Amino acid sequence: MESGMIDGIKERFGLTGDDPSQYSPLALAFIGDSIYGAVVKTAVVLAGNCSANRLDAKAVKIIKAVSQAKAADYLTEQGLLREEELAIYKRGRNAKSQTVAKNAPVGDYRKATGLEALIGWLYLRGDMDRVLEIIKIAADVSGN
Repeated sequence: MESGMIDGIKERFGLTGDDPSQYSPLALAFIGDSIYGAVVKTAVVLAGNCSANRLDAKAVKIIKAVSQAKAADYLTEQGLLREEELAIYKRGRNAKSQTVAKNAPVGDYRKATGLEALIGWLYLRGDMDRVLEIIKIAADVSGN
C-alpha cells in the first residue's frame, strides 16, 4: 500500500491523522469527492488536449451522481468490492446528509456518497492503486 502522499501531508502540516475507519462517512465522502474528481479530470486531460469546456463536459459525464450510482451498483452487484470496502460503501450510502443533489434522484445521490466515502477511505489509507482501479471501472461503466 502506497501512503507517501498522505504521510507527506501529515509531515508538512504537522498532523497525525486518525485511522481512516474512524472518520465519519460524510468526512470520507468529502475527501473522496475531491479525489474522484481529480483523478477523472486528470484522465480526461491526459486523454487529449481540448478546450476547458469540452474537458469539463467529458469529466462531468463520469463524475455526476447518476454515473457514480451506476458504477456503485455495478461494483456491488458484480462482487468487486472487498468485505471491508463494502462496509465503508454502505456506511457512506446510509449516512444522513444535509444536502441533496440538484440533478439526481435521492437514491443515486446516496449511492454516489457511498462510492465517494469508499474512495476517501482508500485514499486516506494510502491505497491509490485501489482508488485508481475503482475509478477506472466507474469510468468504463459510465460509458466513458
